[in-house]
Amino acid sequence: MHIAVTQAVLMRPEPQGLDWEAVHRFGPAERQPWFYPKLDPDMAWAFHLLGVRVPAILDLGTGPGTQAIELARRGFDVTGTDISATAVAEAQRRATAMGVACKFVQDDILHSQLDGQFDIVIDRGCLHVFQPVQRPEYVAAVVKLIRSGGHLLLKCFSSDSPGSPPPYRFTPAQVVELFRASAMSVCDIRFGHYQGQMDPPPRALFCVLRKS
Repeated sequence: MHIAVTQAVLMRPEPQGLDWEAVHRFGPAERQPWFYPKLDPDMAWAFHLLGVRVPAILDLGTGPGTQAIELARRGFDVTGTDISATAVAEAQRRATAMGVACKFVQDDILHSQLDGQFDIVIDRGCLHVFQPVQRPEYVAAVVKLIRSGGHLLLKCFSSDSPGSPPPYRFTPAQVVELFRASAMSVCDIRFGHYQGQMDPPPRALFCVLRKS
C-alpha cells in the first residue's frame, strides 16, 4: 500500500518539481519503492573496476542513506545529500544506529551549497526525476563537484522500462548527448535493473563517466 501511495505522489509533481518531503513522510523507508539495504551491485562492480581505495564520495539523493552507509562501512569517506530534511534525518539515524561514520547534509543539487570536490559522485535515482529543462543545471552542478580525473556513477531508468514519467526514461544515446558539451566523458554504459521493492525490478542504465 505504501509503495502505491508513494508512486501516486511521484505521478503528481508540482510545476517546480516533486515534493520530496511529502514522499519521505509517507511511512517507513523500508517500504519506499527504491529502498535497497545492500550496496547496489552495479555500484559494487564499478568500485571494483576502478580499483578505488579511500576516495571522497558524494551520494546524491541519498534517501534513507543505504548506499552511503554501505560505502562508509567499507572505509570510504562518504557524504550523502538529499533535498528532503526528513530523508537526511532518517539516513543519519540509520548510520548512528549501525555505528557507521557517515555525513549527511540537506542540499538541492540544482542549487547546491556544497563546498569542495569529490573523487566519485554516485547518483542512484536523482537525475531521472528531473524534467528535461532542469538537466543542464544538474550536469553543471555535478561537474563542478567532481575533481579532475574523478568519476560519476549514474544509475537511471532505461527507456525500455514500461511506464510513464516520472521517473524519466533514458537511452544510452540520451545520456551521451546530455554530457557531450561537459567535461565528462562516458566510459561505459550497461543495461541492468533498479533493485528495490518493485516486482519486477525496473530496467535501468548504469553509466560510468570520467571528468577530464
